[in-house]
Amino acid sequence: MNTPLSTVCLIGNKLIRDTKFEYKLEVAPVNHVFQNEAFDGLQFVDFGRTFGLGRPAVAYAITQLVAPHDMEMEVQLEHNDGCRIWLNGAPVYESKGDRDINLVREERSLELSGECRLKLRKGGNTLLVKSETRGPAWCFYLQPPSLKGAVVDLADSHPAIGLMGLENIDSKVSELTNWLVVGPFENTGRDLDGILPPETEFILGKMYCGIDGPVTWTIPKIEVLGAIIGKKPWGSHYNWTYYNGGTAWAMQHLTEATGDPRYEEYADAFCDFHLGGIPFVEHQVKRLNAQESANHFILDTPLLDFTLAPSIPFINRLRRRGDFPNRNLYKRWIEKMLNYARDEQVRLPGFSIYTRVTPVKYTTWVDDMFMGIPFLLQASQYVDDVMLRKQFLDDAAQQTAEFNGQVWDEEAQLYVHARYSDNPVKLPHWSRCNGWALITMSEVLLYLPGDHPLRKTILHQFRRHAKSLVRFQQEDGIWLNVLDSADSKPEVSGTAIFTFSMARGILNGWLEANEFLPVVRKGWSALESQIEKDGTVHNICEGTMCSEDVNYYLGRGLYDNDTHGLFALIFAGIEVHRLFEKYGDH
Repeated sequence: MNTPLSTVCLIGNKLIRDTKFEYKLEVAPVNHVFQNEAFDGLQFVDFGRTFGLGRPAVAYAITQLVAPHDMEMEVQLEHNDGCRIWLNGAPVYESKGDRDINLVREERSLELSGECRLKLRKGGNTLLVKSETRGPAWCFYLQPPSLKGAVVDLADSHPAIGLMGLENIDSKVSELTNWLVVGPFENTGRDLDGILPPETEFILGKMYCGIDGPVTWTIPKIEVLGAIIGKKPWGSHYNWTYYNGGTAWAMQHLTEATGDPRYEEYADAFCDFHLGGIPFVEHQVKRLNAQESANHFILDTPLLDFTLAPSIPFINRLRRRGDFPNRNLYKRWIEKMLNYARDEQVRLPGFSIYTRVTPVKYTTWVDDMFMGIPFLLQASQYVDDVMLRKQFLDDAAQQTAEFNGQVWDEEAQLYVHARYSDNPVKLPHWSRCNGWALITMSEVLLYLPGDHPLRKTILHQFRRHAKSLVRFQQEDGIWLNVLDSADSKPEVSGTAIFTFSMARGILNGWLEANEFLPVVRKGWSALESQIEKDGTVHNICEGTMCSEDVNYYLGRGLYDNDTHGLFALIFAGIEVHRLFEKYGDH
């Protein structure tokens, strides 16, 4: 008969079998959108990679925007030096003189400093770009206004982009790129007003006089990029994000629970892969201009999902292990994260809590309890300075209390997924976000001394949240993806976090065993039913933005082996195993 521990070892074993901490090489996607799909992401033409740098020059790029109906749209753009844009032959944008590229990476968006309004007619619209360089840099970027993580339906609001609407372009060409380019042309006088043939005609196969001889329309340089192996709609087992950092953290604990070193070796491989791979990621983003290439979020993205949360297995390894290869590299990374935790992550004005500028400024997400506070707790045990240890611990406790004041729905006795600072609308009671709150409070209670002034407050909130959640457990032991919606589907990740946190609560005396043991036993039975003998796990909700529309949550995909749920299941199995050893499994 399988025990909870042996059951979650099946999951750990599958992760080890299936995960290669490697990149595969693939042709760069067509500027990260599929041909003739919605123009809803970053487009760029890297003239410098195509034509070279180091001298004044000018070149052209052309594409088509295919609108579903007559429409107007604002676009963001960025470029070095002079630039002029025509839409269907009419000028719509011009900027002259020296200019440096200024890309600003925000939480889930890349912000561009220029703007242009396009008035599109139904069907094909030709966009022609003239770009100049004084020599050091030469690139052009275009994107629709940043949505900053908002949940919207783009099907009828954005045009398609690509070459399919231009005559005599083979489909294999349009599969490689959304743009044609021609150049470089001489521009030592830096004269953006000088009229060159591509402004007056578009003829394929015609040769023009370039700087170094005849030139014609062609495609930009196509890059080969390192990409993630086995990527699914929800991501992969090892790309840089909080749920894979959480899985590595869980695998560290699985080695502690079993004595099997293979699970911790998996966590080590995750950490070593990402720290060792930073120069490669920087090369792809900064040299090849692949701004959205694999693992780009590791490069100074100001969001807890890509900073503190995935860094937990790094600081945990530093705390628990002596000397090991790359230890100094780990220490430098964690020092950067400690600084980020103290001084760089945005906080809600007037409060201590971490918040976000997406989808609006400011949005307080329950998720950020888990994304930030467990790292603060680890930091309180890692740093040597006594005052700094206290600061990190007090910050964790204070934030926990303040989060409860912001996103706890007193009427429903549940957490809403997020709260907009300027809008009182209540968001749905999503299962996993309620899990983030419960597991975070349990982490804080593990580390907070008995005489801490906030301990009783946090313990009281942990207890009443756990009691409230019991009301929503289904007969078979599982919880629904939207806790209080009968139309919602059963979901594993929330169930795993609740089961884990309640088991931990019983073992630590925070919850009454007589009341919560039956709940945990039913929860574990439901989880076991979702785990196959080969370690496959079913019905895990994919990553989810926040929305006031409950239908958005009801429609989220449920997938097999999504690490959003696997790491919670591993933690649950470890804790339930300890609980069953003490109280029995029935």
